[in-house]
Amino acid sequence: MSDKYFHLAVDAPISAPLTYLPPNEYIPLGRGDSVRVPLGKRTVDAVVLGKTSECGDFELKPIQEKIIEKPILPEKFLGWLEWLAKYYSYPIGQVTKLAFPPLVKKTKARKSHKSPVVPSLERNKKLQLTTEQQKCFEGISRESGFNIHLLHGVTGSGKTEIYLQLIEDVLNSGKTALVLVPEISLTPQLLNRFSARFPEKVAVIHSHLTDREKTEQWWFSYNNERPILLGARSALFCPRENLGLIIVDEEHESSYKQDEKLKYNARDAAIMLAKMYDCPIVLGSATPSLESWHNAKTGKYYLHQMNERVSSRPMPEIKVVALQDRDKTANLPFWLSSLLYTEIQDSLAKKEQVALFLNRRGVAQFVQCFDCGYTYECPNCEISLTLHGKSDLVCHYCNYTTVFKEKCPDCQSENISAQGVGTEQVEKDVSKLFPDAVVQRADRDEISKREQMEDLIKNMEMGNIDILIGTQMIAKGLDFPGLNLVGLILADVGFHLPDFRASERSYQLITQVAGRAGRHSQVPGKVIVQTFNPQQKCLQFALNNDFEGFCSHELQQRQELSYPPFGRLALIRIVGNTLLNTQKAAQHTMHMLQSLKNHRTLYNEIKVLGPAPAPMTKLRNKYRYHILVKSPNAQTLQALLNELAPDFGKGLSSVKLQIDIDPYNMM
Repeated sequence: MSDKYFHLAVDAPISAPLTYLPPNEYIPLGRGDSVRVPLGKRTVDAVVLGKTSECGDFELKPIQEKIIEKPILPEKFLGWLEWLAKYYSYPIGQVTKLAFPPLVKKTKARKSHKSPVVPSLERNKKLQLTTEQQKCFEGISRESGFNIHLLHGVTGSGKTEIYLQLIEDVLNSGKTALVLVPEISLTPQLLNRFSARFPEKVAVIHSHLTDREKTEQWWFSYNNERPILLGARSALFCPRENLGLIIVDEEHESSYKQDEKLKYNARDAAIMLAKMYDCPIVLGSATPSLESWHNAKTGKYYLHQMNERVSSRPMPEIKVVALQDRDKTANLPFWLSSLLYTEIQDSLAKKEQVALFLNRRGVAQFVQCFDCGYTYECPNCEISLTLHGKSDLVCHYCNYTTVFKEKCPDCQSENISAQGVGTEQVEKDVSKLFPDAVVQRADRDEISKREQMEDLIKNMEMGNIDILIGTQMIAKGLDFPGLNLVGLILADVGFHLPDFRASERSYQLITQVAGRAGRHSQVPGKVIVQTFNPQQKCLQFALNNDFEGFCSHELQQRQELSYPPFGRLALIRIVGNTLLNTQKAAQHTMHMLQSLKNHRTLYNEIKVLGPAPAPMTKLRNKYRYHILVKSPNAQTLQALLNELAPDFGKGLSSVKLQIDIDPYNMM
């Protein structure tokens, strides 16, 4: 019997492909083609996955038409999309949808007053590699085909130059390269370096582009008009035929993990994409993830290390200030130690730049009444509202806003005030203390557009900004020649979160922020770390620049608890409109999991923890419960979840099951 039916990935929340009849009038259709099909009372787009001779017991409908405006998805790329859907338990048709540009027809971005997406710069020549750089470059180049390389180099060791020279070799062989960065904020500086080295050969994709700009850049990449694609995680979904190299810069960053809809990790997905294309992938970082470090140390990845900055520039000197011991008689804001204040004065006197880091936006973290204990909370999220300006109280999760009143809403007491500190308050205080300095704040409230980030970087590079104050936006990968002093306002943020990765993230953040100081100086940069917990283990390891010691300590704890990399995790989120329904659904899900475990010896080694209220139990007016599933390997975990998903929700209303494979956000 011939294969006369078509398996299609339909753009709908349906886990499996659907079967359709061929079009009424013959149209040649192959795997990767886009078509339009009826689904219920509507018409949707779909991608052809293959043909089949089986139609089941359903009345099939014919394909309506082929969508000739949409490009064919290459075979290797389509296979990767199918893997994504299966591994992350997400509808295949909604995964394939991500592989197309936002506008169906080819388009050119309209000319405007805005800066071009990719700048035209004077070409620069490649640099002479240091001994360490040359060794790493040769080690990576030596291996052909699919291999995973971990490039571990201290901040300022010159990883980017290695990337550029690896890409040059790939282009000379007639292939293309994909470069991923974790944050849009990193894109402008890297884009300038790449476009200066490879004029007219770089395309860029990230969320701050307009639909027209994205579509234009997408086609540049798809047609190989520009063989280098640079972008944030969404750049993964631009298909290509002849991929020769993938680079994941700052591979440790949690922003590679998407928390909404398709909950994929771009680093892990990039590794599988490299495997599909049989090409090497380079994971670069000064603070690799514990998973990547463990894989390198156990021989699964090649390890390449650089322990010195280029031109023998020294690593920064780090000093710790215990905030509880600060001089309270000094006429300074409560968040500012005398040491950091003095160092800022000295840096400004030397015409050097200063960066102050605090991973909290706003003026204050919460507002509390000291008579009755009332705090302003978001009615949608049950989370403290953050004070912005003098009177705006804002939820950073759902954007709910209300006005701060001078009397307590509960007891009418006037003994109510803002507590804590955010970047907005730091900016106000610094501007008063140093009135002659040019102060700039960089957080999501202040920097929301591509042009704003480009202007910030340009002004820092030109020395037009004296003191930069920011959140994690300024902590990652940015390189400013005049920056010699970095202050961490409160290193404790993140130390005590209910998350097994909290210590790892804190170490990485402290090290990365410190690494911004003195990158272009023969005199050591200075880093002042303010904390209420000076004996915190991850802080002590960071102060001594002891990455391997930190990894050994943390991996031992992970192994005892079977956490990654010594096991695999899935976080099952049960999300509902009412607390009672959510609790019932969580108990029902737990019962199903225990039943599967009891009836399958395959699942004997799986551990199921919960159900329990999520640390943030109410978010955006939805109630949330968590069940954590631990497995010794990915295959067993996948099998269990595949059995669970089809039966979930029977008899339950207004409740959704969200499966997060390899979760990063435990909140």
